[in-house]
Amino acid sequence: MDTEGFAIAVAHENGGWRCSQLDDELVDDLDGLLTALRRLASGGGAVFAMVGVDDEFFAIVRPAPGGAALLVSDASAALDYDLAADILDLLNVPTPDEDDADEPWPEGDLAILADFGVSEQEMQIIVDNEDLYPDEQLQMVADRCGFGEKFSALVDFDHD
Repeated sequence: MDTEGFAIAVAHENGGWRCSQLDDELVDDLDGLLTALRRLASGGGAVFAMVGVDDEFFAIVRPAPGGAALLVSDASAALDYDLAADILDLLNVPTPDEDDADEPWPEGDLAILADFGVSEQEMQIIVDNEDLYPDEQLQMVADRCGFGEKFSALVDFDHD
């Protein structure tokens, strides 16, 4: 199965934001994402990835000393997508049963970007907005953090 989507690396250095497109194959590769992000972080500053997958869910991946801070917008996506399953595995959260997949719910650190202006409560509101596609939810996060224009320049918001 080919997974569609995008992975954007976001770096905050010297008070400014930089966004760059990551390789398409990283959309479904947590280890690859973490490796790429750690390479980018070698220059100092904060770095994280914003990943939108098949118009189904989003993930935010942020390397941290000794591991990573992680958020997946819909834990039930682990039934169909390696990225979500790998995030749950790293979080030590069991993969949900098929019976639990009716209602989406987030897993991970809802305060993952609190230091950049998106509180846990705001992230919960964004995740809970089922009227938005994952890229639109991530756009809200990017706008709140202050790199919305740079993010939107890299993402195709076509949902046909």
